[in-house]
Amino acid sequence: MFVITADQVDSRAGTDRVESALGIVSGVLGSAAVRSPERTAGDEFQVLVTDPGQALDVVRALVRHGGWSIGVGVGPVETPLPSTTRAATGPAFFAARAAVERAKSVPERFALEVAPGADSTTAEVEPLVAQYVRALARRSPEGWELADLLAAGHSRTEAAARLDITPQAVAKRYASAELRSDAPVRAALGTLLRSADQTSDNSADQNPEKGADRTTENRAGRTPEHEETAP
Repeated sequence: MFVITADQVDSRAGTDRVESALGIVSGVLGSAAVRSPERTAGDEFQVLVTDPGQALDVVRALVRHGGWSIGVGVGPVETPLPSTTRAATGPAFFAARAAVERAKSVPERFALEVAPGADSTTAEVEPLVAQYVRALARRSPEGWELADLLAAGHSRTEAAARLDITPQAVAKRYASAELRSDAPVRAALGTLLRSADQTSDNSADQNPEKGADRTTENRAGRTPEHEETAP
């Protein structure tokens, strides 16, 4: 499975944007989320999905709106799943915790961790997804506007008419936003992430940290020092 942990950047200096982000993510996923995205601390929330494309869509939406450190954990979770995301645990949650902590110290504010025992490693997967994230972060509002129209099924000619710009201007936006490679790269990364989610033993009981997860970590993979009271 795929766990996305998002931590608001500079939350003490600005307004709380968790509820807004939860609405955005819920709109992206619809009914596809395994459990509803949920706040896990004052400035943080988590998402649990089974499909790599869904995980990429969540990351894409968060990068587009900006202001988040994003950690993705890939791996198994303990079953049966509890009724809420924040009550769940397992290697994917521990991996997401490690990833979001790393994400806070890199320019793109993104990191990915593959849980031990998978067919792929973090070193094999993270650089490619991070490159995709950097490309998304460079995209201008005008590029996103064009991307939305094309995703809705409009041709570039139709997009030009709707945007009231010339076809030549659309072509420039298309190239600058790297939209030609957008769908193929997303598909390739989805295949890579699906492979990374395959393990020889999908049992969360094999997680070496499990023996301590009731005492040193809470069900969402947070250590006690990370706990905050939601505003």
